[in-house]
Amino acid sequence: MESESIVYGCIRDWPSADPEQCLRRRVSNRKVLRALPHGEAWPFIGREMFSYCSEAEQGLYQTQVIHFGASYRAVEYEWALWVEHFEALLRQLYWSSAVVHLETELAGAHTFRWETETGSHNPQQSELRLRCAWERESSLFS
Repeated sequence: MESESIVYGCIRDWPSADPEQCLRRRVSNRKVLRALPHGEAWPFIGREMFSYCSEAEQGLYQTQVIHFGASYRAVEYEWALWVEHFEALLRQLYWSSAVVHLETELAGAHTFRWETETGSHNPQQSELRLRCAWERESSLFS
């Protein structure tokens, strides 16, 4: 049997004092996620792996949190391509930070973090301005 990789994390929007602005960003983010490929055709990132709360009383206080997760067959061997697809998605969303956890049977656990330089990213920006931190957890030296 091939080794399994688990990928999960979240994308966070930023809170705002303007409820109309927050609503516009949330609606835009939902449209982008609904436009993702679904079913058997998606190679790395698909609609089914994303979820979010849409009601203030049901998990949406000030900040929209888009959470995601999927299991893959040894995705670490194509990780650069997965990250490329994820960053293409980030370019289309409103967000302030994102974290991706990659758990592999062979290479341990890794955490990747994206944070905007300005505290917020919107789809009208031409490029991603981010800091990416890579963390690795391994029992090799325990």
